[in-house]
Amino acid sequence: MLLSTILEAVSYVPGLAAIAAAVAVIGAAIGIGRIGQSAMEAMARQPEAAGRIQSGMIIAGALVEGATLFAIVGKPSHKP
Repeated sequence: MLLSTILEAVSYVPGLAAIAAAVAVIGAAIGIGRIGQSAMEAMARQPEAAGRIQSGMIIAGALVEGATLFAIVGKPSHKP
């Protein structure tokens, strides 16, 4: 619901697309940073599980980057 409202606004205001892309990138950067922070803390607590934690961290980071790519490249599905 919120995403469709944002996409409608982007189609009417050209500069809003750049702002929305910037917010998406900033949000992704914060999210990936928190993933890395949590993974490092977990590996410090349990070094024997470092391989499994690192694999999960890489997968989570890739999912965040994929969602960010869709947010940046995505276009509204309708024209005004």
